[in-house]
Amino acid sequence: MAGSTTKRPAAPPRKTSKVYRARVNPVRRLYAQARRAWDRPLTAYYLILGSALLITALGLVMVYSASMITALQMGLSSSYFFRKQFVAAVLGTILLLVAMRMPIKLHRALAYPILAGSVFLMVLVQVPGIGVSINGNQNWISLGGPFMLQPSEFGKLALILWGADLLARKHDKRLLTQWKHMLVPLVPVAFLLLGLIMLGGDMGTAILLTAILFGLLWLAGAPTRLFVGVLSVAAAIGVMLIKTSPNRMARLACLGSSDAGPGDMCWQGLHGIYALASGGFFGSGLGASVEKWGQLPEAHTDFIFAITGEELGLAGTLSVLALFAALGYAGIRVAGRTEDPFVRYAAGGVTTWITAQAVVNIGAVLGLLPIAGVPLPLFSYGGSALLPTMFAVGLLIAFARDEPAARAALAMRRTLGERGMRWNTMRRRASARTSGER
Repeated sequence: MAGSTTKRPAAPPRKTSKVYRARVNPVRRLYAQARRAWDRPLTAYYLILGSALLITALGLVMVYSASMITALQMGLSSSYFFRKQFVAAVLGTILLLVAMRMPIKLHRALAYPILAGSVFLMVLVQVPGIGVSINGNQNWISLGGPFMLQPSEFGKLALILWGADLLARKHDKRLLTQWKHMLVPLVPVAFLLLGLIMLGGDMGTAILLTAILFGLLWLAGAPTRLFVGVLSVAAAIGVMLIKTSPNRMARLACLGSSDAGPGDMCWQGLHGIYALASGGFFGSGLGASVEKWGQLPEAHTDFIFAITGEELGLAGTLSVLALFAALGYAGIRVAGRTEDPFVRYAAGGVTTWITAQAVVNIGAVLGLLPIAGVPLPLFSYGGSALLPTMFAVGLLIAFARDEPAARAALAMRRTLGERGMRWNTMRRRASARTSGER
């Protein structure tokens, strides 16, 4: 018919197109589905919450298994350390829920009181009669009975909150382009905390605090020359502290050692490797560790990862590593997607803290790093380490919930939930009327 137009049928997708390749190749289809799942607004929220709770739950199981023999050797109940860790986990969960529900303004307002309280407690540690020395490090305060407090663990959280608030305010005033505003007073206060920690001899915690400081400076956009300068000063101080301590020199000498050495100075690291090697792929079974029978010191604290490898095997250790990787990825995602400078600095600082501490602990167990005496976060025994870490995880969850897309998704979910409840109520009422008529 003259003047009429006919529509041509749509051409099938070409074999070279991404759509065609995704349809034909199951691997590509799986990858595309995974990418869509990663890009969902609530992915970071669920990853942080789920991985943190799973690490804590698995840690409770391993603390019970790894500490039974130690408790019995001390004349205590086999569940003594587990019960203390369980109480700390319950308190930590409460702190996590409080932190995730607190508004960001309140977090910023708490930064200065937490910093002042941490410094005060860290000074008290050095007062004779108040501070308690454990394993050669005087970083503890006795709270009466079996309960102890390590203020330096709260110092990490204090530095992150206070440093993030300080850098955010300077960012709003566009002062971070000047070196003096980027360094002062952040670096002097960090050095104050480091000095108080090193007075007690705890170099492991000092290393983690230094990592947090560098993480904050990197997130604030510090230039390379500034990094090199601060790193050089920190490295020089670290070398001096190591060379002046025979204990630290011995730990450094044990790297790659295949025997216990003179005076059994490499005993702990060597038996940590034995525990991992004897676990195989699936482990000897939960509770069936041999090394925890007095062979491996600190089996339920610094070397709990070794007992995990012995009892749960490579599958168990890789599961723990995967959970920490998921937590680290989610923290980086929160820090990278936000437009709030405080959230960026705080989320990056918390992620640096947890990731660096996990690397230092696991690296020491694997014999790749010197033994630093730091626990595996959320996993090892120790309430003083667990409480601030769970509060920090609550911070990350609060930041993940505060993303605009996440807020919209949560609001839509609440709306759908309310509609579903109303619909169910209407159905029950209609069913009740029908039954009455019959």
